[in-house]
Amino acid sequence: MQLSFKEIFTAFMVLFAVIDIIGNIPIIIDLRKKVGHIQSEKASLIAGVIMIVFLFVGQSLLSLIGIDVNSFAVAGAFILFFIALEMILGITLYKDDGDGAITASVFPLAFPLIAGPGSLTTLLSLRAEFAIENIIIAVIFNVLFIYLVLKTSARIERFIGKNGINIIRKVFGVILLAIAVKLFAANIKALLI
Repeated sequence: MQLSFKEIFTAFMVLFAVIDIIGNIPIIIDLRKKVGHIQSEKASLIAGVIMIVFLFVGQSLLSLIGIDVNSFAVAGAFILFFIALEMILGITLYKDDGDGAITASVFPLAFPLIAGPGSLTTLLSLRAEFAIENIIIAVIFNVLFIYLVLKTSARIERFIGKNGINIIRKVFGVILLAIAVKLFAANIKALLI
């Protein structure tokens, strides 16, 4: 085992920036309003499992079904794009199939917002640079932080207020849209070359 605090910290910060759970607070609050309750434990656990499993089998799985990482990232960019449109325009594109909190905890919260194309492709990049046990520890720390944010989202909403949430939702909708466009542009170039 090659435990390195520097690698753990760097991997944590890179994943933290890509996952952007703080920026996703308006989406979490919006989802909670739509479905009534979000299962914080389930969403965090599923996102953590997806990320750790993808760390080990991601490249092989994508290769097995004939998909490269760039195509995967472009598909994820489309999902993020539509979620951003919902936030900015105040429309609903995601159709509720009746399972409510259980479904929302898995899709779109655990995947693709937390364990999305950005974080999954980042994991593949980190694996090339860092020891796998350090990346796993960084993922676990991120999942714990995600859990805390999900659990306290109601208090955060009360603190910020309804108007504050609406402003933040629009601002972060534009930021999420920019992330989706950047993810799309960066990966479409690789597909076209």
